Amino acid sequence: MADKKIAPRLFVIFAREAHEAVVFRRGPSDWFHVIRWNTKNDAFYPGAWLKGRIYPEKCDLSPDGKLLLSFIHQGRKMKTDYRSSWSAISRSPWLHALGLWPQGTTYGGGGRFTDDRSAVLRFYPVAAHPDHPGAGLDVSFIASDTSFARKNDLAPLHRSTCEIEGAEWTGRDQRGRLIYTADGKLICAGTKTREATCLADFNNLVPDPQPPPFSATVPVGAKKRQRRAGPK
Repeated sequence: MADKKIAPRLFVIFAREAHEAVVFRRGPSDWFHVIRWNTKNDAFYPGAWLKGRIYPEKCDLSPDGKLLLSFIHQGRKMKTDYRSSWSAISRSPWLHALGLWPQGTTYGGGGRFTDDRSAVLRFYPVAAHPDHPGAGLDVSFIASDTSFARKNDLAPLHRSTCEIEGAEWTGRDQRGRLIYTADGKLICAGTKTREATCLADFNNLVPDPQPPPFSATVPVGAKKRQRRAGPK
């Protein structure tokens, strides 16, 4: 008998203030694919492929949906001086690091955006990598093993809402729709008058890593200053 094809696993994070989301697709087991989802018109845009491990529950999307905070582990697979794991901020849905903070362990890691250009990372303070200094970003740290951090839940993990029995992941989008994932598909749950709708089927994808577009490599700039009126 032929081996049964294993469906990819999906995890979703929604932006808090925009109709944007990011879908993390895992499959094959050592590959992750990042997909941008416009939740207003249900359009999907493929992004980065990574051979390694992304921890979606430790990731976050900026309130405006433009930046992605990710926590990545590649062990010895990547010959860089990033150590074996790191937290990074990039332009969604790409993984080109605008800011990168080496960690070297999978304990803690990742974090949460506090506004469109500020984030708190779950780790002890560490300098950004010199090649990815995070210009235009405001980053602070919280040691996740402290009682203060646990009590105040300053950078909570993302989790499934567990609203549908048997679903891999469930959550609510910005319109209040109940979304769930099953068998490699992203599904909008039905209501009393409407059947469930498959929004996207991510089964028939194969790893195809591509370089990020130039727009994804541009550092986050400081806010533009208003021009001062010249002498009349």
